[in-house]
Amino acid sequence: MNTNVTRRNFIKPLALAGMALPFVSRGYSETVEKGKRIGIIGLDSSHSVAFTKSLNASTANPMYDGFKIVAAYPQGSRDILSSTERIPGYTEDVKKLGVEIVSSIQALVDQVDYVLLETNDGRLHLEQAIEVFKAGKTTFIDKPFAASLSDAKAIFQEAEKYRVPIFSASSLRFATGMPEIKQGKIGAVLGADTYSPMKFEKTHPDLFWYGIHGVEMLFSVMGTGCVSVQRSISEDQEVCTGIWADGRIGTFRGLKAGKQEYGGTAFGKSGVLTLGPYNGYDPLLIQIISFFKSGVSPVEKAETLEIFAFMEAADRSKRKHGARIKLQH
Repeated sequence: MNTNVTRRNFIKPLALAGMALPFVSRGYSETVEKGKRIGIIGLDSSHSVAFTKSLNASTANPMYDGFKIVAAYPQGSRDILSSTERIPGYTEDVKKLGVEIVSSIQALVDQVDYVLLETNDGRLHLEQAIEVFKAGKTTFIDKPFAASLSDAKAIFQEAEKYRVPIFSASSLRFATGMPEIKQGKIGAVLGADTYSPMKFEKTHPDLFWYGIHGVEMLFSVMGTGCVSVQRSISEDQEVCTGIWADGRIGTFRGLKAGKQEYGGTAFGKSGVLTLGPYNGYDPLLIQIISFFKSGVSPVEKAETLEIFAFMEAADRSKRKHGARIKLQH
């Protein structure tokens, strides 16, 4: 989005300090049952507004069991303009849904039971997550979980240090067809091809920003065990071909031009299943609420870390002109 100098100068200090963001006295913080109060960190992501609209709807969805967003700390990315320019508008959006705006993470954790870490900048997740973990709050960390494999490992280490359950996933993990794979509809999975848009952000490795959606679909279907990846690049598309330890092959196709959609195909012993289309955030949100209640993540730590190892290996393959690269866990 093109913005003029005046707007840029207004947004940057607003995003950095939150000083121009007014507090609101009304809201859900005093009326929601203790144990069902959720706080958001980062109002620079459309997910923040989408989750709030679902949870704080005037007609409650029984699937959410009374959980509501009661407070939000707006601070998101400090230097990604596409993120920082969203903060004022998204702040107004969630305030209208009864969310109190607070000036710090500490103020947030003091009045909530669970946290959605929605900051759209994976580079900030480690430092923000540590503040939440120190308060002992079970946390969902949205994509990208981190901006490097080393940070991803550090987040898990800090969560374990403070004994805080954490969970991270793309909403595409729960797209149409994905649950049927887990239920064994096509038998043992022999291979899979997935695809998603592949937008780039210079502050993050290539696949971390948007390609992660299709990569996560791939690993949700194939499971862990990928040992190497080779990346092929054209002007309009990119293909990352992974080889699993048992010889299975899985591919992710990043769409840089043409129609931007999400989906794929899973190949099993007893059938072939189409994956997708994308069916919104609610399937993910249902999983998040279940996680908050149980403290058990539906995604294993090993799988999340292998996804990051795959994406970093794909970047090394690019630098080595399409060479096959072994994953480094």
